[in-house]
Amino acid sequence: MGSRSPAPKNDAVRDRFQRQRRSDTAPELALRRELHRRGLRYRVDRPPIKGMRSRADVVFGPSKVAVFVDGCFWHGCPTHATAPKNNATWWREKLSANKARDMRVTAALIAAGWEVARVWEHENVVVAADRIEAMVRRRRRIPPPTSTVP
Repeated sequence: MGSRSPAPKNDAVRDRFQRQRRSDTAPELALRRELHRRGLRYRVDRPPIKGMRSRADVVFGPSKVAVFVDGCFWHGCPTHATAPKNNATWWREKLSANKARDMRVTAALIAAGWEVARVWEHENVVVAADRIEAMVRRRRRIPPPTSTVP
């Protein structure tokens, strides 16, 4: 795949892609708020392993849990992924490379003893936080909180 992006179809398309955030997206912020509300503390937007180029959205270093909040378009969500019609070949290669990179990063982290959570941007935040909290507590050997509901 060539490294140069093709020319956008028009200025509106170019502007939309330039506004696209790499970090602190609405789904990331919602998930982080929910994890923080539960008393979990973490690092944000950093490589889980020193020297790794890929950055996780949320990192629980002592527990070795890395969380990636994946956008449906950029990471090929099986439910919501779309295939652009303009520059179709370039986009197919680009999005395929993104998915391959995600798999390599996940495999490298697992091989290094990490647990990886991949959360789709459309996932329910509470459900995703439940899954991540369970991972962190299991790896820290912390029992789940007791219910206060009678």
